[in-house]
Amino acid sequence: MSNNFDRSISDEDVMRRRASLLQRLHIDGQLFLLLTVLAAGSLFVLYSASGKNVDLLLKQATSFGLGAVAMCVIAQFEPRFLARWVPLGYLAGVGLLIVVDVMGHNAMGATRWINIPGIIRFQPAEFMKILMPATIAWYMARHNLPPRLKHIAISLALIGIPFVLVVRQPDLGTALLVLASGAFVLFMAGLQWRWILGAVTAVVPVAVAMWFFVMHDYQKQRVLTFLDPESDPLGTGWNIIQSKAAIGSGGVFGKGWLLGTQSHLDFLPESHTDFIIAVLGEEFGLVGICLLLLVYALLIARGLVITVQAQTLFGKLLAGSLTMTFFVYVFVNIGMVSGLLPVVGVPLPFISYGGTSLVTLMSGFGLLMAIHTHRKWIAQV
Repeated sequence: MSNNFDRSISDEDVMRRRASLLQRLHIDGQLFLLLTVLAAGSLFVLYSASGKNVDLLLKQATSFGLGAVAMCVIAQFEPRFLARWVPLGYLAGVGLLIVVDVMGHNAMGATRWINIPGIIRFQPAEFMKILMPATIAWYMARHNLPPRLKHIAISLALIGIPFVLVVRQPDLGTALLVLASGAFVLFMAGLQWRWILGAVTAVVPVAVAMWFFVMHDYQKQRVLTFLDPESDPLGTGWNIIQSKAAIGSGGVFGKGWLLGTQSHLDFLPESHTDFIIAVLGEEFGLVGICLLLLVYALLIARGLVITVQAQTLFGKLLAGSLTMTFFVYVFVNIGMVSGLLPVVGVPLPFISYGGTSLVTLMSGFGLLMAIHTHRKWIAQV
């Protein structure tokens, strides 16, 4: 009996040591496991979607590595320390957007990148997906809630500046995600329902104004194509028609890895970026898409748990906004590729090819880990 008792104590000690190791490293085990699964799945699907392009695969793996380093480094800092640097980060982010507007690198008809030849090319708008909610959370945490009209107006101004700069690139999809990330913080801060209803009512006139004064011709055409893809099947409707054909042809179990025809025969454009889930659906079928959605759902659920358990107002607002923005990120891409939403050029998180996007997403989950693991440390001390 004493041996059994000693063994149970020993097992408890081992579990405590394991837990304390993760805690000392400030790594949330559940998030890390899910992100590792997504990273492996991304490389697996990308190899096929890119036409077996090994160079592209190595670049994506490198981006995952840089993102993992950024995530682990950010997780080491207490949320209170991070909050002190948020205003400076916001100013730096806006400054980079101004640099893009003035002298950014143009590619495929858009000026979205800062290019340092031979060194790095990155998209500053991606960083605002983190800096924006962090800034509004920092500002709201300094005032009593629910927010007053003055605080709402200042928050909207903080959101509006990067929103306008990103729209000018033009990159309406990223601009809307930046807008949503800041708006989620206001919502979680206890924004009164009359203001929410007012914002919903204003959607129609704002959309009309954007149609006539903001949106470019190709963006308008995307909306028209969304309403009737078959109106121009060989032109603007080609992408969405081929995407739906790829997903539908996969059936329940798919055609098999590397056996997809839409991407390998070049019927499906942007198969390794925005439309990569169509490749997944064709080769792995409904089962593959459901497994991916399950991993996404577990990530979102974990983010919501971290939000509920956060001990500071800043941490709670930031964690909630990052989680909800990640959900919108997934929803918009899948809705876009399946024809439920207009095409806005939003990549699929962790699966689509893209270095800046990957590093930004991993950094966001590093913030979630910092909020959660430092909470646990404080609770025990």
